[in-house]
Amino acid sequence: MATDTAKISQLKSAVANLNQISESEKTGFVSLVSRSLSGEAQQVEWSKIQTPTDEVVVPYDTLAPTPEDPEETRKLLDKLVVLKLNGGLGTTMGCTGPKSVIEVRNGLTFLDLIVIQIENLNKKYGCSVPLLLMNSFNTHDDTQKIIEKYSNSNIEIHTFNQSQYPRIVVDDFVPLPSKGHTGKDGWYPPGHGDVFPSLKNSGKLDALLSKGKEYVFVANSDNLGAVVDLSILILVFIVTPKTLADVKGGTLISYEGKVQLLEIAQVPDQHVNEFKSIEKFKIFNTNNLWVNLKAIKRLVEADALKMEIIPNPKEVDGVKVLQLETAAGAAIRFFDHAIGINVPRSRFLPVKATSDLLLVQSDLYTLVDGFVIRNPARTIPANPSIELGPEFKKVASFLSRFKSIPSITELDSLKVAGDVWFGVGITLKGKVSIAAKSGVKLKIPDGAVLQNKEINGPEDI
Repeated sequence: MATDTAKISQLKSAVANLNQISESEKTGFVSLVSRSLSGEAQQVEWSKIQTPTDEVVVPYDTLAPTPEDPEETRKLLDKLVVLKLNGGLGTTMGCTGPKSVIEVRNGLTFLDLIVIQIENLNKKYGCSVPLLLMNSFNTHDDTQKIIEKYSNSNIEIHTFNQSQYPRIVVDDFVPLPSKGHTGKDGWYPPGHGDVFPSLKNSGKLDALLSKGKEYVFVANSDNLGAVVDLSILILVFIVTPKTLADVKGGTLISYEGKVQLLEIAQVPDQHVNEFKSIEKFKIFNTNNLWVNLKAIKRLVEADALKMEIIPNPKEVDGVKVLQLETAAGAAIRFFDHAIGINVPRSRFLPVKATSDLLLVQSDLYTLVDGFVIRNPARTIPANPSIELGPEFKKVASFLSRFKSIPSITELDSLKVAGDVWFGVGITLKGKVSIAAKSGVKLKIPDGAVLQNKEINGPEDI
């Protein structure tokens, strides 16, 4: 077995010959691998974890109100930049190209809604808030073509790419592209924690500072609840009350005197169930960050952002590979006076699957000026639980199986399995379970009202 020193030496030599990436990417990649081998990706000491207090994770309802003076608001907004993470593809939902171009409501895509929101903000306050899109090598070309349609909008749109790192072959610790995998499957974008160095390396950070910008609001492009909020235009990290579905994004903890992000990959196996517990870890990371641009510049230039490393094993054409990633939220412990804000669930409305798409396309929400607003007719705070079978996984299949989206304002939960098709004007209430028998096509008729029903065939409707 090669020593860690020998592994790094071998890796450096191989990476030096990869002409597809820049010198800064080569340096960043080797540094990340070196840190991983030194043990920085190790799990946390569970006994040192403490629940953060209201002083470090501030309740949203205690924030100062929005400034009443429009001129004061304009000056504040003119210091802001909105940055959306746009590196993901829509492949898990059966779509090609960037996920941000999936239509989510009224024929509008995620990106359309983001642009409309910022356009309305700029128009309302007479400010100039630009939009930055951090692409990956997977989404760059398509995004450049797509944003041309916004050329006549009153919003500046800029793009930059996050880093492109080579996957590592587990057996011999050689970069996958060095072994003939020169296509896209030999590479990976190293997680959204890469946003800070990539912002600096692209030249965008210095350009923004030269224009008087001071703050950046960072959010996933598929989170429809991640909108500009004047009450939190400060250096903050945003969290929201956790639900049983919230595991992947991590939670905020107090650890050795500092607030930091705890991801499930860092949790010892014997404590995973405890980590998933709402009782102990009551807040969930929404990956919404409001960050001071000068602080980013200072920390990146000092190479001080040593975020926790998340190992992500993969397989490419039968070859076991490893990619090392970091999460943007993990940077919180490196920023002075950083705090979290426990925001309402309305600020976290991600669309990760067609079950989420059903929610946002239903009468549970309406669309106002690009903002997805919850229907006040829904009196229950939580959204319904939606579980759709694999027949609904792809967006095209999902849309073909619903002639129209059912009314779900009074729905508690919905489970659908098998070859199920929905007609027009259907209403779902309470707990509804629909399971078509194997080989049977089950049609829910137009106008059906299903309340607390378990349906296995037409006779049950």
